[in-house]
Amino acid sequence: MPTALITGASRGIGRAFAVELARRGYDLLLVARSADQLEAVAAELRQLHKIKAHVLPCDLASAGAAERVAEWVSTQAQELTVLINNAGYGIWGRFEELTLAEQQNMLQLNMHLPVALTHLLLPALHRQPKAYILNVASTAAYQAVPTLTLYAASKAFLLSFSRGLRYELRESGVSVSCLSPGATTTDFADRAGMSAGLQETANKVSMTPAQVAQAGIAALLAGEAEIIPGALNKISSKLTGLVPKALTEKIAAGIYEKHLK
Repeated sequence: MPTALITGASRGIGRAFAVELARRGYDLLLVARSADQLEAVAAELRQLHKIKAHVLPCDLASAGAAERVAEWVSTQAQELTVLINNAGYGIWGRFEELTLAEQQNMLQLNMHLPVALTHLLLPALHRQPKAYILNVASTAAYQAVPTLTLYAASKAFLLSFSRGLRYELRESGVSVSCLSPGATTTDFADRAGMSAGLQETANKVSMTPAQVAQAGIAALLAGEAEIIPGALNKISSKLTGLVPKALTEKIAAGIYEKHLK
């Protein structure tokens, strides 16, 4: 059976990916920190869709996490066909006021883990007639976002990494895509430490994790390079490329900075 590996699979968009792929008949390898949440997702999908679902509780920002996941995958899947680098988070605040340690931890999860997992698992993906890599970025990848400075930069890195790797693999059976959601009803804002005012603003235009996952998986399997779910997100991302960078940064700062204490 075709098998998909999903990082950050216990909740939010990662969980929604698992639901969508199970619905399509994929066996699942699910990785995240929470053992209880992972097993609950796996048990539900085994029951509903009669697929296999294995879980690996793991702190993906820890040293050696990518190697541990890759070794586990080699023992669980004969046909790894989809790799979804979904795990990641943001931290809200001014760069110099946030601790270096917490920002480096975020960069480890958002950037270094996807690179390492992709490198380690490409041999397995190449063994399939057709395979897919989906890196989950953000609409923040398309511009600098003051007070989410390193988060936006890490997502811009993922977008660039995805496009470069996609070209390198163009004559292989491995297709690389990058998914850039906008505001989504997950716990992103809580974990990032955002204010209630910002959450209320985001909620007005948020998509659900299921909507993002459904659009993302459909476009991934269709071989699309850049996936921006939602008409408003598509328009805003296109406009960002046309407007002077200083103006987009000023607009973003106006949204986020005013809510800082």
